[in-house]
Amino acid sequence: MSMSGPSLAKAQNSSQLPFEKLLESSPDAIVVTDQDGRIIGANAQLEKLFGFHRSELLDKPVEALIPERFRSAHPGHRKTFHSEPRMRPMGVGVELYGRRKDGSEFPVDIMLSPVETTEGRAVLSVVYDISEKKRAQEALRKSEQQLRSLVESVRDYAILLLDTEGGVSTWNPGAERIIGYKAEEIIGRHFSCFYTAEDIERGKPEEALRVAASKGRFEDESYRVRKDGSRFWANAVITAIQDLNGQLFGFAKVTRDLTERRRAEEALLSELSHVLLSNLEIGTLLSAFSAAIRQVVPHDFATLELHDPETNEFRLQILDAAYGKEVLVKETVVPAEGSATGWVFRAREPLILARLDSTRFQPKTLQHFLAAGLKSACWLPLVSRDRVLGVLAVASHREAAFGEKDAYMLGQIANQVGIAVDNALAFRQIGELRDRLNQEKLYLEEELRSEYGFAGIVGKSPRFQNILKLVETVAPTDSTVLILGETGTGKELIARAIHQLSARQDRTFIKLNCAAIPSGLLESELFGHEKGAFTGAISRRIGRFELANQGTIFLDEIGEITSELQPKLLRVLQEQEFERLGSTSTLRTDTRLIAATNRDLAAMVAEQKFRADLYYRLQVFPIHVPPLRERREDIPLLVRHFAKQIAVKMHKNIDSIPGETMNLLVQYGWPGNIRELQNVIERAVILSSGPQLQVPLSDLTPRGVPESGKNDETLEEAERKHIVSVLTDTDWVLGGPKGAAIRLGMKRSTLQFRMKKLGISRPQ
Repeated sequence: MSMSGPSLAKAQNSSQLPFEKLLESSPDAIVVTDQDGRIIGANAQLEKLFGFHRSELLDKPVEALIPERFRSAHPGHRKTFHSEPRMRPMGVGVELYGRRKDGSEFPVDIMLSPVETTEGRAVLSVVYDISEKKRAQEALRKSEQQLRSLVESVRDYAILLLDTEGGVSTWNPGAERIIGYKAEEIIGRHFSCFYTAEDIERGKPEEALRVAASKGRFEDESYRVRKDGSRFWANAVITAIQDLNGQLFGFAKVTRDLTERRRAEEALLSELSHVLLSNLEIGTLLSAFSAAIRQVVPHDFATLELHDPETNEFRLQILDAAYGKEVLVKETVVPAEGSATGWVFRAREPLILARLDSTRFQPKTLQHFLAAGLKSACWLPLVSRDRVLGVLAVASHREAAFGEKDAYMLGQIANQVGIAVDNALAFRQIGELRDRLNQEKLYLEEELRSEYGFAGIVGKSPRFQNILKLVETVAPTDSTVLILGETGTGKELIARAIHQLSARQDRTFIKLNCAAIPSGLLESELFGHEKGAFTGAISRRIGRFELANQGTIFLDEIGEITSELQPKLLRVLQEQEFERLGSTSTLRTDTRLIAATNRDLAAMVAEQKFRADLYYRLQVFPIHVPPLRERREDIPLLVRHFAKQIAVKMHKNIDSIPGETMNLLVQYGWPGNIRELQNVIERAVILSSGPQLQVPLSDLTPRGVPESGKNDETLEEAERKHIVSVLTDTDWVLGGPKGAAIRLGMKRSTLQFRMKKLGISRPQ
């Protein structure tokens, strides 16, 4: 700062030089005056601000920088300052102006500070040009006035300002019309008076302010309370208001009365709820869904996508399509990963895509929409009992066809649809369980009448004990077991033993003799069929694999399965899935397979009568059950077991067996194996009048059945001779208590099938 005159001479000394340099380098305009108000110093910024050269100002009264209308009051301000000198602003609460050399005026703020010099106390004044600040304040004032006028003119919205604590500070006519309070009645009161008592108890008003303060905005729809105590459905938005420094100084609150819309929505949803919840058939529901959605949101395409937890995929069903329905196959599958459907399912939130060509999701997951020419879509989760069942999707041929309001309305429908789908699925599941239980009941009743039980396994021979050890080894696993052996050796009992020793013992054991079912019906027996799948299919049937889910299925005489059916059986073994006849829906089953045969499957593979891949899937753990003639030491045990068991059923007492009879029984070749032995003992018990078992010796006459190692006759030839022999003894009578079927231990239909297969016919 430059100084001149006597003051300059007195002030210039070595201690003041740094101070003068500091003032000169200041970015603010500074003027220094003595106690009489004469200018003794000024810096370059002051020259620039006022347009004077400092030489024109030095030793002049400071009033030269003040507009003439303010000069008379200035000495009084100076006297006040010197009476109590300290740093302070000049003219607090007073508008101050400066006067430039050209006579123009501009608003200023002035900061005064006392400075000690060698000549006594001086005053250092820092002058700020606040012209821009004044212009901004004026613009803000006008803007606020315009906003106030706008707010005052709006009657369909309640618009009010709140202080940081929630007190009402402004009130517009719309608020008075909607809520009922006059401005003088409500200003100063807390805005919680608009909330219901239950919302106040839950702390909802305070929570709304907390969210708005932290996130900048809070919006909700719920009931509010008018002055007269009546309730109305309102949409309320609370926005935080901050100053230029980011400090919160209040909130703006806008409320709309949506009561009429709410009533219309509730009436529509009530009607839809009745329609949806009164239908428990999925097919009927699909039509109801389509009609319901079209009433609420215009669209060109709607789908229901239900989640399959086993595959983590969504099975898509079209609800409504203006056109483009033909682009979907009968059952379209949408993956969970990388798809909009999967995102909505996991997030449990609606999703709107204004353009379906967005790169947010994998294009292939939207292909069913894109192929139909659709350009925008909205997805909503289907939730019931806090469980997401799937996703409801609507789409349009227009871009950006759906907004937040559409998502809200569709969300209301989705809630109803979720409950309806859950009920329908439960109804269908109950129906399937009922059908399955009925089938199991019939099957188990048949089982109770079957010839053998688990307790029928009898044998202590080393060879048979080795068989039981194999059973104990493989039973705890879920591996497929193939039981090999002649007819009547007890293969089913071995299968039951495996099931009883496994982790599946508490589940169903299902058996099926593949040779006893005509080949045309075997597929239906195994996999079930839908109503109308073929002539005579008057109702849906649950297949054996479906019945055996989580249990065990035993397929006896598996070598009789036709080549057409073998690939389907292989698929069940490999993929654990199948379809009922007449259905396109894939069913999954967790079933352990135990198979049995008396045929040489390896030879059948070589002859291309049995698939090699199926054979190897079955041949995981083979168990060879020896014929009875190869475990003769077990025959006495079996004879006593059957004699006691049958005698109890017939209310007889058999306590002894002649030694000669036992020897004959042990020496006999037993071509029918254990089944033949049981039948012989049953006949003997019937014929025995006393406590001693009387076995007709004619029944033990050898009939040319080969014993092990005696000749090269095949098992099939031996079986044929044995059946012919029994038929001859019974005079070719097949059924009845004295018929060949009873003697052979098989059903009449099975005997007829075996006779046809072996080429046996009655001689003319």
